[in-house]
Amino acid sequence: MSKKRNRHDGIVFSTRENFDPFEDDFEDEEETLPPQQQNLKISLDKKQRKGKKVTLVTGFVGTQDDLKELGKILKSKCGVGGSVKDGEIIIQGDFKEKVKAILEAMGYKCKISGG
Repeated sequence: MSKKRNRHDGIVFSTRENFDPFEDDFEDEEETLPPQQQNLKISLDKKQRKGKKVTLVTGFVGTQDDLKELGKILKSKCGVGGSVKDGEIIIQGDFKEKVKAILEAMGYKCKISGG
C-alpha cells in the first residue's frame, strides 16, 4: 500500500512571516537589476547541438519573467528562434555582433567572450 506524502510534511514551525507551506517556491526571486548594472556575456556555442551554432547570452541578474522578455526581444530583432533555459538566452545562429549592438542600444553593459 502506497502512502501519498506531501513534500511539506515535517514542517513544524517557520520564522518567516506570512509563511505558506503549500506555496511552490520558498526562495524570494532575485530583483532585476537595471540595464546599466547588468554585466552580460555573449558567446558562440555549438557543443551538444549537432554542430549547429547558437549565440548564448549569460550573466543576467533578475527574475525569470524579465529574462524571458529580454529573450523574446532579442529573438524578434534577430528574426530567428531560440529559448530561455537555465538563466541563459539561446539565439539560433551566429548573431554575436547583432546581439551586442541590440543590448548596448537598450543600455546593457555586455561583452563578447570566447573565440
